Amino acid sequence: MEKIVTLAKIFSDPNRVKIAALLQREEDVCVCEICDTLSLSQPLVSRHLKQMREAGIVTAEHSGKWMVYGLNDKENEILLCWKAALQKVLYELPPLVVCSSYRGKNNNG
Repeated sequence: MEKIVTLAKIFSDPNRVKIAALLQREEDVCVCEICDTLSLSQPLVSRHLKQMREAGIVTAEHSGKWMVYGLNDKENEILLCWKAALQKVLYELPPLVVCSSYRGKNNNG
């Protein structure tokens, strides 16, 4: 029951829902892409991502100097329900504002 309550708290904030939906749509994004795409401040996004990581919703991985985030792909029955709900609202998100520093680095090796 505690896991359900934790996920409900995480998804009770519209910005965290938008971040999760963006991560689902794009699969991996850096913080600057989240900030620029959703027009949110970096400290706010970082705080939300920390809460989401602690709840097991997102993963974080270093890619050079960038921290890249994605949705947890472990088969968690409760999280799968949220992912299905997010899939229905992906069209509401703005297009990804690409971080040329991060994406350019990945394209150039």
